[in-house]
This record gives sequence, C-alpha cells and structure tokens, in this order.
Amino acid sequence: MSKKGLLSRLTRYRSAMIGLVILFFLLAISLYAVTSMPYGEAVRRWRGSEQTWRYNPRNAAPAWIDMFTPKRLPHTLILDTEQAEREEEKIGKVTRRLTYRFFVKYTADLLPSELAIVFLPRFEKKPPLVEITWITPDGREFKFGRQILKRGSSGKEHWYAVSQDTKLASSLGGDPQEVFFADPKKPGVPLKGVHKIVIQGLVFEPDAELGVKIVVYGTVHGLAGTDHLRRDITIALLWGTPVALAFGLAASLGISLTSVIAAALGAWFGGLIDALIQRLTEIRMVLPTLPVLIMVGLFYSKSLWMILAVLLILNIIESSVKTYRAMFLQEARAPYIEAARSYGAGHLRIVFRYLIPRIIPWLIPGFVLAVPSYVFLEASLAVLGLGDPVLPTWGKLLSDAYSQGALYHGYYYWVLEPAFFLMLTGFGFTLIGYTLDKIFNPRLREI
Repeated sequence: MSKKGLLSRLTRYRSAMIGLVILFFLLAISLYAVTSMPYGEAVRRWRGSEQTWRYNPRNAAPAWIDMFTPKRLPHTLILDTEQAEREEEKIGKVTRRLTYRFFVKYTADLLPSELAIVFLPRFEKKPPLVEITWITPDGREFKFGRQILKRGSSGKEHWYAVSQDTKLASSLGGDPQEVFFADPKKPGVPLKGVHKIVIQGLVFEPDAELGVKIVVYGTVHGLAGTDHLRRDITIALLWGTPVALAFGLAASLGISLTSVIAAALGAWFGGLIDALIQRLTEIRMVLPTLPVLIMVGLFYSKSLWMILAVLLILNIIESSVKTYRAMFLQEARAPYIEAARSYGAGHLRIVFRYLIPRIIPWLIPGFVLAVPSYVFLEASLAVLGLGDPVLPTWGKLLSDAYSQGALYHGYYYWVLEPAFFLMLTGFGFTLIGYTLDKIFNPRLREI
C-alpha cells in the first residue's frame, strides 16, 4: 500500500483523524520547545537554584484559573524605580538622601503569598543605608528597621525577603503580607486600595546610586503555574513532549525491528539458530523489565538514554518473536520464495527483501500501539525517583509533585497537567494504532 493510499484510508476513520490531530499537536509543541528554548538553555534554567526564579511566586496555580473562580486571584506585581516618585536631597559634602515613593494598587480578593524588596545599590566602598515605611490604605504606618545594603550573591541585587523576616513578623504580630494587606476588622480579608511604600536611602559617595523594586507575589502565575522552587512548570511540559516522543518512538521502533529480524532469521535458517533464538526468547519472557531497569537506575546510571539502551538490549528478542516466527514459517513456503531461490537469491536477500517486507503491514500497528507503553515506562521510572536528573520531563514533574505532597496541599495542577499530556499521548497513538490494525488486518477491515 502506498503512502498516499494509506493516508487516504486513514482519513476515512474519525478515530484516526482525532489521533492524527493529537499527534500533530504534540509534534508542534516539540518543535516549538526545541526552537524557542535550546536543550542546554532548558536544562540550565530547570536545574538552576531558586535564585534563578526568585521573581516567580512559590507553588502558584496557572493564571488562567482566575477566569473560572468567583474571586479575583492575586497576580504578581513588580514595581521598579521608574514607576516611583523620586526625590534627592543633599545633606553633606557627598552624602545624599534618596527617597522613593511606590504606590501599589491592590484589588484582588485574596491576600498575596509573599513580599520582597529588591535593592540594586551601586557603590565602591561605603554601602547605602536604607529605611522602609509601609502605609496601608486605611492610614496605618509601619516602619522597618534600618539596614545596610550589601551586594547580594546574585550580583548587584540585594534581596530583602520581607515575608521571611522573623523579627519583623514578631514585632507585627503576624506575617507581614497578612498584616499589611488584610483588613484589621476582618482577618484574612484583603483591604483593597492603594498601599504607599516609602523607601529612604542614604548614599555616601558622589557616584553612588540606589535602585529599588517592590515585589508583591501572587497566587497564580503563567500558563502552567510554578513548583516549590518557583520554577515555571511550562518548561517541563514543553520539553517533556519531545523527550517523551523521542523515547517512546525510539524504544518502540528499535524493539519492533530487532524482534522481526530475529524472528525472520530463526524461521529461515532453522536448526541451531532458530533453537538459540527461541531459548533466548523464553528466557527473556521470564525476566521482568521494570526491576532490571530499577537496578540499572540505582546502581549504574539514571540517564534517560542509558535506560533506553538497556531497554533495547533487554528487548532485542521479546515475546513477539514467537508470533512473527509463525508468520515467517508460513511465508517461507510461499511460491514467490521458491521462485526467488530458483534464480539464485541469497539467504539474506530473501530474509530482508522478501520475508520481512511481507510482515510490515502487521508490524506497523503494533509499533504505533507500543509507543505509549514506553512513554509511561519513562514516567513510571521518574515517579520512582529513577528519572533523569538533568532533563525536565513529565515524569520528573510527577515525581516532584509526589515528594512535595502536591495533592495533600491542594496543588492539583502540578499533577493534572503532566498526567493530561501522558493520557493525551496514549490516547492519540492508541487511536491511530487501532485504525491501522483495521486497515492492515483483513479480519478487522470494515466493508
């Protein structure tokens, strides 16, 4: 059957069309992932510390959830010095007082998750001295203790995690974000309005400067949300797609081809070769795949491609060899094989030119149907803690969600998003595989 003929037959089935749409969707995501974010960049960002993602809220749900909730959920607000009122006053030969006034309009129906103030000081020897005043919409005023700024570990940024300041929380009698943003008469209910943050800094050098950012963390973020390390889950969902397809297709294709070749060689040559292949197949049938892969992951390497190599070696001759062998034994007695032998065709030519191509129509549906099982296998290994520590994959997302108790804490998106992609992949390949089986198997073919 030609490619055009096969495609035209596929388009007659609604199930195949749905499966092809799903497959093209996954391929489009894969293409977008590898072109928009190269492999090295994706790995670097995903394996980066919390400092890499510090502007993202922790354990935030996807932003689109806000469209389906009756309450308006808080999104992260970031204000820099360009959005503030700035005053400069000279109080000595070189000493200057810089004053910034930030105005944060808060309209959400829930409290923010965290607060942070980022200072970007520029100085040579004498660090600036700053003081912070927070004024709520109802006129309450909170003064923070003075602090000397130093260059942070991330370069020129000096992070002040307001929500993690235990001394401030103790003096306020509660978490800063709750005290600042909650209505004092209605605990837990946000006080909507404009918050005023006044930051005064003393700089002691002529060329010294002070930049400031106010970060009010929300509870929703991005297309897919964030995890416990503030990482954007979108990266793992995007890059998990090409990794899953590559692993599933490579494993299925490699195992299908080696099994067919082994069965063809055994059926054609017979004798000791056939006996050896059959005994090895029977030994392989009693060897459990998952425990062997777990042992490799525990004692040798957790690399995804090492797991793939071991999987291919284990399944060079799998149980399907016996099924293919029965087909080849029947084909080996066909008249066209006798004709090929009569004009002098060699053994390998007969095996690879005449026998194997006759089995391809029965091989293709099995190959397509086997892809989801290997995709799920990779995810299962990751959930067991044996996933590739480098690659951001769907299985790694599920593993992190399990270790962090995502379902217990109500972070359902963290589990449902990778699970949805896994089920979508399995559903798409299954629809295509069963349709191909109908096309190539005369007993299932529809009239």
